Amino acid sequence: MKTVRSTFRFKGGVHPDYNKELARGKAIETMPCPAELVVSMSQHLGAPATCVVKAGDYVVRGQLLGERNGFISVPVYASASGLVKAVEPRLGPAGGKAPAVILDTTAPAPDGVDVAERTLPPLDWRAATKEDLLARVNDAGVCGMGGAGFPTSVKLNPPPNKRCEYLIVNGAECEPYLCADFRFMLERADRVRLGVEILRKILGGCAVRIAVEANKPEAIAALETAFADIDGNVEIVVLPVLYPQGSEKHQIYATVGRVVPEPPALPIDVGCVVENVGTVAAVADAVEKGQILLSRVTTVSGDAVREPKNVEAPLGTKYADLVAFCGGESELPAKVISGGTMMGFAVPSLEIATTKTTSGLLLLSKRRVFQYSSQACINCGRCVRACPMGLNAAEIAKAVEANDIASAEAAHVMSCIECGACTFGCPAYRPITQSCRRAKNSIRARLAAEKAKAAAAAKPA
Repeated sequence: MKTVRSTFRFKGGVHPDYNKELARGKAIETMPCPAELVVSMSQHLGAPATCVVKAGDYVVRGQLLGERNGFISVPVYASASGLVKAVEPRLGPAGGKAPAVILDTTAPAPDGVDVAERTLPPLDWRAATKEDLLARVNDAGVCGMGGAGFPTSVKLNPPPNKRCEYLIVNGAECEPYLCADFRFMLERADRVRLGVEILRKILGGCAVRIAVEANKPEAIAALETAFADIDGNVEIVVLPVLYPQGSEKHQIYATVGRVVPEPPALPIDVGCVVENVGTVAAVADAVEKGQILLSRVTTVSGDAVREPKNVEAPLGTKYADLVAFCGGESELPAKVISGGTMMGFAVPSLEIATTKTTSGLLLLSKRRVFQYSSQACINCGRCVRACPMGLNAAEIAKAVEANDIASAEAAHVMSCIECGACTFGCPAYRPITQSCRRAKNSIRARLAAEKAKAAAAAKPA
């Protein structure tokens, strides 16, 4: 194993204020289970899980709440024991509503109910088959914990005609304020190593590149110690500090110099699989310990929270309980963001609950929230220079404002990764990223309608 410096630099990118010092030095703290959990059936990319419990049921920690619903889906489990108060639509971090199980964790178990926590039997990963390991990753409910939440068992099982040559472990964590992955690498590097060894077996002995930004020297040192005696082609790649260095496509280029083509192309099309450090560790826990994914580490930060922390909390913990665990608000926040300041979503309430993809919760005061109004494009080209995908973001935004989605599609809006670099660099404060997101949603809706129409036409009369 060796540590190397990246020799590839993608075009574009920006340098936002990172503000990581607020929580960087805070060790991960385990939060006690709150009195109520809101466990969403939509904690991953793809179809929400199908709920299998109802109001009045008593469930125990680790019990199945939602079955996998389709190929791109993962099961959802109870992250604590309790009484199901309701199953109803609840608002999620990204703004949409999805069915959720509301658990009263203070309710006593009825007489005669087995209250033992549900776990999976540990697996000997060296003796287990690839199929056994993939089944375990799925059964444990593991999905990507650093981005959209793609089901991990699907990503680790590429088509027979596609071979993984590089497993890239994403430890860049380039989003401002967020420190959860940094603390994970610093404190639990041994779990990342075990996860890497298990993933290598599943993927067929590929090379490994662990990508970490240069501003995390302590994490790099911890990984070097943990991986010191590992066999095979394994390297820690130190990346320049540049947002969005954690983007999957750009990390592939920065670490191995390969370019992922435009959608619908995927990383596996260039021989790569990218997994977040938290996901890799979750795979290790699922296989070696039989642990179902029931909690995650979330950074709670910002200048309007009394004590910023990195908190390991049960999935379904309401943001209000996270803030209370961090000492409460130091002042009334002007904005609350789920995630980081670049790609996160402003949320209207602290009643929203954590999911498997909740990497951060930020409470920002008026001093940190710039009030502005959008103005006309001045054609300066800063958004074009900032875009890591090489898109003409200004022209796409103008097309969307004119409701000309066809022109936006022709300008390759579907290649937009919604990183926010264009909006960050715009001196006219135009909501360019939101325009791109609107166009992409419109195009996806049209394609889905066309697919449904074609399927209906293909059915026999």
